[in-house]
Amino acid sequence: MQLFCSSLLTPPFSQSDFVLLLIPALLLLGLVLQWRHPKHKRLPPGSMGWPYIGETLRLYTENPNSFFSSRQKRYGNIFKTHVLGCPCVMITSPEAARMVLVSQAHLFKPTYPRSKERMIGPEAIFFHQGAYHASLKKLVQAALLPCAIKGSVSEIEQIVLRLLPTWENSSINTLLEMKRFAFDVAMISAFGNNRDFEMEGIKHLYQCLEKGYNSMPLDLPGTPFHKAMKARKLLNETLRGLIAKRRKSDGEESGGLLRVLLGKDHNKPNLQLSDSQIADNIIGVIFAAHDTTASILTWLIKYLHDNADLLEAVTREQEGIRRKLFAENRGLTWDDTKHMPLTSRVIQETLRTASILSFTFREAVEDVEFEGYFIPKGWKVLPLFRSIHHCADFFPHPEKFDPSRFEVPPKPNTFMPFGNGVHSCPGNELAKLEMLILLHHLTIAYRWHVTGDEDGIQYGPFPVPKQGLPITVVPRSKIVS
Repeated sequence: MQLFCSSLLTPPFSQSDFVLLLIPALLLLGLVLQWRHPKHKRLPPGSMGWPYIGETLRLYTENPNSFFSSRQKRYGNIFKTHVLGCPCVMITSPEAARMVLVSQAHLFKPTYPRSKERMIGPEAIFFHQGAYHASLKKLVQAALLPCAIKGSVSEIEQIVLRLLPTWENSSINTLLEMKRFAFDVAMISAFGNNRDFEMEGIKHLYQCLEKGYNSMPLDLPGTPFHKAMKARKLLNETLRGLIAKRRKSDGEESGGLLRVLLGKDHNKPNLQLSDSQIADNIIGVIFAAHDTTASILTWLIKYLHDNADLLEAVTREQEGIRRKLFAENRGLTWDDTKHMPLTSRVIQETLRTASILSFTFREAVEDVEFEGYFIPKGWKVLPLFRSIHHCADFFPHPEKFDPSRFEVPPKPNTFMPFGNGVHSCPGNELAKLEMLILLHHLTIAYRWHVTGDEDGIQYGPFPVPKQGLPITVVPRSKIVS
């Protein structure tokens, strides 16, 4: 669930937490244990940075393009470092990424900080491999494959049509608004269109949980992490109540992933899950589905704003579809979204350029010999998607936003916004669908301009335009007239 799951791969601390920890951490440098590795083995080149802290501060405060490219130029396509308290090997070639994620995936297990497992739930799909993961992924795919989400087009469209008028003639924070939108879509994917009275409570508890997700994992009264864990406990209780209610029902009012996990879909993979397993996976899917999608949507708005000719071309494509809908007196359908080639290429180029998921974490389950180097058991291995997406050998002039590069398919293993292998994102079709529907209505009816005076990037933890891209939105009719 790579685009969805990428929110699970964020650092366990925010930047402010890092600053607060820096001084006491430096005082403890003489007390912490140094990492050990076999001296007779040839480790990849690179720097391990400061003891314990390693290069974590630099990784999450620098432009990731600069951080990765400077080390790649100095050490090559494979190098070692030390981040998040772990010795790591970073790899930057498509062949190496495929080896870790696909052909030799059994040697590299997914790995996450313990705090993430506690907050999401240890039974969630992201934290497992093997038979349980395989069976669970079939269930998740059953709820997120095209055949399952085709019927959600009208529901997503209604969310868009309710949201956009609230932006008219006002200044908005694009990232926050996109989080609102993506969260509502995630709720549909999880629960279907049914609106139990528990939905508002679930939404509020998720917001409390999110505030502490990237905080320092200190479970002490008053800390963001402690507050988030309290919300997690209440959320679990609320979900278990909803699960019990839907178990007793005939299933007609159930929908989304919950219906599938309850085993109420005929001809779908059947895996008997406990209430806690269902709750953990519902929490995980909603968590993973909304944060990264919102970040990508924010970049889409910026790139279209910065490329006026491209915006007008996308608008013409969408107006052609709108005329057809008007003539046939209907709303958008799944088939309509498959006739948006330019808009789809804009999304692809945004996924490449923004590379919200800079890397993914794997852990060597045994000592591994790789490209003449030794990777010790327990070391983290990070395929660097961002470095591959920004390599001029695969994408000429990578700094340029150019959707036309996707008029021909990219070389194998060079474009992996949704990951690769058994842990790739099963929710990629839903993510693209909600982007297409939003862009259809937004480009036809509105125009926007950036109101912030800073043209930069912030990392919190995903790379997004500074200040969340504040914009002023006006009806397009006012501009045309």
